[in-house]
Parts: sequence; structure tokens; C-alpha cells
Amino acid sequence: MVEINKFNHGRETYAVYYGDDFVLKRPLPDSGDVKKQLWLKKQHKTKEAIDAIRAVGNPVYNVPAMRFINDEEFQILEERAPGQPLTAELYSKLSRRQKFEIVNSLGSFLVDMNESKPAKDIEKYKLSNEIKFNRLDKFVENKMSVWFTKKETMQMAKVRDEIGNFEYESRQVWSHGDLNSGNVLYDAEKNKLSFIDFAEADYRFIYHDIFAPVQIELDIYKNVYEVYAKLHDKDLYSIPGYKSEVLKDITKYRLMIVRLKRFIKASDDLRVNPVNQKSADNNLEKVAFMRKQIQQIMEIENQFTK
Repeated sequence: MVEINKFNHGRETYAVYYGDDFVLKRPLPDSGDVKKQLWLKKQHKTKEAIDAIRAVGNPVYNVPAMRFINDEEFQILEERAPGQPLTAELYSKLSRRQKFEIVNSLGSFLVDMNESKPAKDIEKYKLSNEIKFNRLDKFVENKMSVWFTKKETMQMAKVRDEIGNFEYESRQVWSHGDLNSGNVLYDAEKNKLSFIDFAEADYRFIYHDIFAPVQIELDIYKNVYEVYAKLHDKDLYSIPGYKSEVLKDITKYRLMIVRLKRFIKASDDLRVNPVNQKSADNNLEKVAFMRKQIQQIMEIENQFTK
């Protein structure tokens, strides 16, 4: 093992050692006692989620094990996940067969996650609960016109109203909760996906993971949904076919939600009165990024109104 002190930082964790097959992790060095205990609690919860999905034993995909948690030393030992983050750039270079296997692996993993614990009862669900809706509302009403055109502001006001009013009947299922390209690794040599970082595993309303960022970035959400619908145990609960009208709006707004989260996060960094050139340059960078999110949201709107 080679020591790499303070390497590979996360928001709460850093890797202390890498070996050929394992990673030893600890909480950040400046974490106080309270944060360390919370970190430890999260690791135990994460290990339970990992152990549960590994117990399914599906050979189609890989979930690296968390080998142990050392409570006294605040350490965890995890297996290393082989491969690279499943980005759109990587995916575009793969063969048709490799892409097929990735879609099948994602669909299989989602079914196993969602069905590994009992589903909840059906209830009404407001999709706006998944974003910081009040911050979006205040930004559109009070600040957006400072940096954006009247047309762009009106477009976002319309999207805000649609998202704010949209609700549907659904049920909560067990969910990974954070399926982005950094948490889905592809090993080209074995043509296999590894799923990591189960810290956010919990009950969430169905479709949260089905239309997760990684599927949207790769533009394979439709294919993954079809695999999911085929493999899903229909005796547990029913889901609509992809072409059904019921799913059309759910898909549309879930695609928008991914962009809206990025839009809101970037808006938090804007400064009406930048104090220096660095702050002014940051504004320009954020506005360009947010404008791209608006364009993508409008493309989704057009796609689903054809």
C-alpha cells in the first residue's frame, strides 16, 4: 500500500491508503467529535445498504464490498471499484454490444434495488419536493432579470409553474439515491458496471432512480426503462409502459428536474454587486452555464410537445 495522505477528498471523507484492491477511508482531519460520530453512523447505514444489494447476488453488475468499519479508529475498508466513471464521452466510444450490456446492467440493478425492500403504498407526490423550489421561485421573481433576457425569464417562470403544480400517484421504493456518472464505473476489460457510494440509499418515490442523471446524460433513459419494465416483478406493483400517456409527463418533468437542480445551484453563486473581477468573472461563468440549462430544458419541452 502507498500512503496518499489527504488525497481524493470528498465532502466528508478522504482516502488514506490505496492498495491494488482496497481503499481505506477516514473522516476529514478537521472533523470534530460530533461530525466524526455522524460520519460513523452514515458508514454503518451505507454498509447495510451495500450488504443488502450484494446479497441479491446478481452477476450482471458489481457492487464493491465494504469489508469492515473500525469504530474506534474511524476507518472503513472498501473494495476498489474497477473501471472509469460512466460519462457520456466514454459511452459514445463504446461498441453497440457494450452499450447494450450497460443498459441491461442499469435496468437489472434498478430492479434489484427497488425490490430488495417492500414498496410503500400509493400516494400523491409533488415532484417539486425534489428541488429547492422556494429558491427557484425567488430567483425567477426577484433576480433572474438582472442577468437574463425577458424571454428566458418568462420561459423559466412557465417551467417553475408547471413543476410547482405537477403531481402524480406513486409509491416509495428502496433507492440508491445518487446515480451520477461518478458513482457508476465501467470496466471495459470485463464489460461490467460497478455501483458505488450508497450513502444516500433510502426510500424514495419510484422513477427517482429510473430517470437518474447518469441515464439522462447518456440519453438511455428510455432503453433502461424498457429493461426495467421487462424485469420488474409485476406481482409486487404495476408500472406503466413507456409509451403510455401516464408516463409522458413524469418523464418530461423528471428530465427537467436534473437541469433545474443544476440551475438552482448555480444561481446561489451569482452576486448582484460583484466586489471584484474574480466575482464578476464567476457571474459570467455561472450565467453561461445556467443559460445552457435553460436551453436544454426548452429542448425537453419541445421534444414532449411534438
